[in-house]
Amino acid sequence: MNSTLLKQAWQGVANCSQCSIRNSVLFAGLTEQDFAQIHKPIDQFQIKKGAKIYSIGDDASSMFTIRSGLVKLVQYLPDGTKKIVRLLGTADVMGLEAVFNSNYRHDAIALHDTEICRYPGNAAKELSKTNPTLHHELMYRWECALDEADKWATEFSTGSSKQRVSRLFLKLVKEDHPANTCTLFSRDDLGAILGLTTETASRAIADFKRQGVIVELSANTFTCDIVKLKQLAFE
Repeated sequence: MNSTLLKQAWQGVANCSQCSIRNSVLFAGLTEQDFAQIHKPIDQFQIKKGAKIYSIGDDASSMFTIRSGLVKLVQYLPDGTKKIVRLLGTADVMGLEAVFNSNYRHDAIALHDTEICRYPGNAAKELSKTNPTLHHELMYRWECALDEADKWATEFSTGSSKQRVSRLFLKLVKEDHPANTCTLFSRDDLGAILGLTTETASRAIADFKRQGVIVELSANTFTCDIVKLKQLAFE
């Protein structure tokens, strides 16, 4: 699926003042006067599971905030092998490349049905010149993205297969749902996140189920024993 899906899914201008995650998104510190300048170009979309939001090399003209759902950022090795370099969830910002008039560095693809807000990078950049709070928040988000990239490089690319899978479950429980539950995705994506073969990732999950570390409530939805996962992740 390509980015034209965004136009097909268009639902109208987002109601930012009533946003349920207003206090944690990029524009949390804006005043009503600020919103008068930037509210109009903000669009809200429903993105189906598997839909591509933007592609590597596309002109980075917009930034995106995730209202709900989960998005994977994908890069590709020279041999064509895909590598999922980050997962983004509620209140995370995608497309910060737009701040620097650059090109997107990843494919951004919805892992679950996802709701996002899109706003022109130029509008945010111009407003940041007159709004120190927004400028600071943009820089903070960029720093967080770098920190998260470092964490992914260490937590999900090192250690045994069981350690890597455990760490991913712990992250998904935190990012996805309350009550120690999470919804997983394809074993192919799991391997692309952890640098494991599909077979190795599948064996680790099967072992966790046999040991009672995770319990499958429905297809790919699990409840997790956090204590056991932490023991496996950092043993």
